[in-house]
Amino acid sequence: MPLVPPLDPDHDDETKKLAEFFNETLGFCPNSVLTMQHRPAISKAFINLNKAVMANEGQVTSALKRLIAWVSSNATGCRYCQAHAIRAAERYGAEQEKLDNIWKYRTHNAFSEAERVALDFALAASQVPNTVDSVLKKRLYQFYTEGEIVEMLGVIALFGYLNRWNDSMGTSMEEGAIESGEKYLGKYGWDQGKHGGSEY
Repeated sequence: MPLVPPLDPDHDDETKKLAEFFNETLGFCPNSVLTMQHRPAISKAFINLNKAVMANEGQVTSALKRLIAWVSSNATGCRYCQAHAIRAAERYGAEQEKLDNIWKYRTHNAFSEAERVALDFALAASQVPNTVDSVLKKRLYQFYTEGEIVEMLGVIALFGYLNRWNDSMGTSMEEGAIESGEKYLGKYGWDQGKHGGSEY
């Protein structure tokens, strides 16, 4: 069981609307958001930030943003967010070869140099201590505008929040997320960990 159980998607009219929004994007409403809904102002703020961060205003695609989210979540170790990010990447158009080889993004030929730089940025910005430096800055500016760098860091920061939320909460993983985690990440040793309901 998680630290705090999520509300039922049919808990009230407001929660039903919340569930409908995520049913369209992920195919289910995440238990993380249903847990935030215990304090609706938090879930509303999260959804508004999520919409702003995931809006595409440059060349950083929806698929790349979700791969950035995966690298960030992998760096912090949140298995719940790893599964959600890889599922979202699939649903938002990431190529099969990239989904199958995300662990090898630095060397696999499915990834462009621009994508490698973005994913290196996700890794460096998600580590503690942070390892973003002048060398990485120079590499980023070879491919991206200031606005696009802001978009990418928005994704990384959003998932920093989600990683801490879900790992601390021990959020129970949904069937759709388990399916995607096993499909794309299981071969590298991914499992549900505490999100299978065994730690609390």
